Amino acid sequence: MPRIEGKTGDGVQAVHLALSIIEHLAREQRAVGVTALAQALGTTKSRIHRHLQTLVQEGYLVQPADSDRYASGPRLVALGRAVSDNLDLANLAADPLMELRDALGHSAVVSQITPDGIRVLATVPGRSAIEIGVRPGSMLSFHSSAQGKAALAHSSPEFRARVLRSKLEVFTQYTIVSPEALAAELDKVRAQGWATAPNETGIGLNTLAAPIFDSTGTVCGTVGIVDMVQFIPGTPSEDQCTRTMAAARRVSKALGHDEL
Repeated sequence: MPRIEGKTGDGVQAVHLALSIIEHLAREQRAVGVTALAQALGTTKSRIHRHLQTLVQEGYLVQPADSDRYASGPRLVALGRAVSDNLDLANLAADPLMELRDALGHSAVVSQITPDGIRVLATVPGRSAIEIGVRPGSMLSFHSSAQGKAALAHSSPEFRARVLRSKLEVFTQYTIVSPEALAAELDKVRAQGWATAPNETGIGLNTLAAPIFDSTGTVCGTVGIVDMVQFIPGTPSEDQCTRTMAAARRVSKALGHDEL
């Protein structure tokens, strides 16, 4: 890798450029040429080329045969997987969940998006004498749970379209089973930053959920609070919404998400 020492700061600048190249290629998710890289990063092709050669030699990038383009290499992929393994969503959410429960008194939950629904990863029981919550490992639907709607509202248009085309199971008389009505609900959720599902999975139950984003800005899960509808109404209090969204942002930040 480029040196990091030097009186003029050239070494530090070299490291900065090398990291910028790696980040740009990771975001593009495709092979990119020297000219495009130079234009994107605002530097010369010769300077970009020197860094590319070093990164290829170290295995962080690859240059496909008979091509003048570069892409992420096996060493970078392995490094990403190692980092991902250490960023366990349930562990990262542990403190925010505990603080959310302590502040509001409701059960707090973190869930992860999957192709088939929202899987509950961890919960913190509420302070009520009657425990209201969801079991870790439970799979929640996209259309009848606050967690599902919060995640689906921020997923890709293609993913949302697939869910809207699928059979929307009826759980109660309040479950949204119309694709048009669900699409309108998702627009509302996306605009306000949170979702609820009063009585939609079970009569008397409600959840308030906010989305979690990873370092690429992709929605990967939700943080939520769970209780009876008398304590979490269909339109929650400003304090409930603010604290739940703040907890989700804390987890997103721990995953490397930058809102700016």
